[in-house]
Amino acid sequence: MKSFEQLFEELSIRNLERPEGSRSTELLELGVHEIGKKIVEEAAEVWMAAEHESDEQLALEASQLIYHLQLILIARGIPLSKVEEQL
Repeated sequence: MKSFEQLFEELSIRNLERPEGSRSTELLELGVHEIGKKIVEEAAEVWMAAEHESDEQLALEASQLIYHLQLILIARGIPLSKVEEQL
């Protein structure tokens, strides 16, 4: 299990290292547009899970949305501190 901050740190390292075969690397190389499409897809899946699925499925979908949100922030070079300023 990872915290929100641990996930951001792990993804930041992947962004720097760009390990071959990593889905994160693939998405980072495809860019903001492709990551954004995944965010829209995952947001819809969160909504559908909230309406029709179990708590476990909703939690899974939410984790995938958080992953992609963090990835797009990293792709744009936006640190978590900038997001925290807006909360």
